[in-house]
Amino acid sequence: MKPLHHARVQRAKFALPSLVTLMSIACGFGSIVISVDNALIGSAHDYRLAAVLLVLAGVFDALDGLVARATNTASAFGMQLDSLADMMNFGCAPALLLYCYGFVQLGVDHPTLLRVGGIASFFFVACGALRLARFNVNVGRTDPRYFVGMPSTAGAACVASVVVAWPDPAATVLHGGLIVALLFVVGGLMVTTVRFPSSKQKKSKAALVLLVVNLGLLAWLQAVYFALFFAVYIAGTLVLNLAWRQGWRGIAPPLVYED
Repeated sequence: MKPLHHARVQRAKFALPSLVTLMSIACGFGSIVISVDNALIGSAHDYRLAAVLLVLAGVFDALDGLVARATNTASAFGMQLDSLADMMNFGCAPALLLYCYGFVQLGVDHPTLLRVGGIASFFFVACGALRLARFNVNVGRTDPRYFVGMPSTAGAACVASVVVAWPDPAATVLHGGLIVALLFVVGGLMVTTVRFPSSKQKKSKAALVLLVVNLGLLAWLQAVYFALFFAVYIAGTLVLNLAWRQGWRGIAPPLVYED
């Protein structure tokens, strides 16, 4: 009986990370359903809820890796499931959210904008797929302190943060045009070779101070904080990469592997 019980415990342990990943998929699917149902209604509350579900999907995405490492149950199956979840949660779901939020209601009077919005949304999905494929084949072949291109999770959170900050759907052509630009810019950043800092940076007192400052800004700015955070995150990363090109080494650049 004991060996049988032990085998069942082991199977349950290996199922835990996958269950967390499935929770992430549930959040992404919930965001899609809410976005589609709300497309012709335009409820700001529902759009914000759909965006928050994407953020929650990102939380579960981070947790499944932590659970796998804590229980020593990392597996090839879990990696494949996580990659499929990322494609839906951080590629399809945010693109559909922005399509419904920015173009469906405006498209009644501006059909050209609706088509352009559809192209921009597909561009974001395509870039997300390319970004994930490149990440999968480059595991262990790039400096872990930096991502090559904007991470798909950050890209999804970036576009979702706009909906969290300003949940009322686009009401003018200018607003719709800005959403088109957002999808193209964030999608393009995901497939560039710009190095974005990862969470595996060396911990320091400066990082702790930065964390405290961000918590203070979150309490002060609330919903708008997230949009501001990603604006600074993107601008700071681009400036850092430009500084490396100019020879500045105040922050160590990523290591370049021969393979």
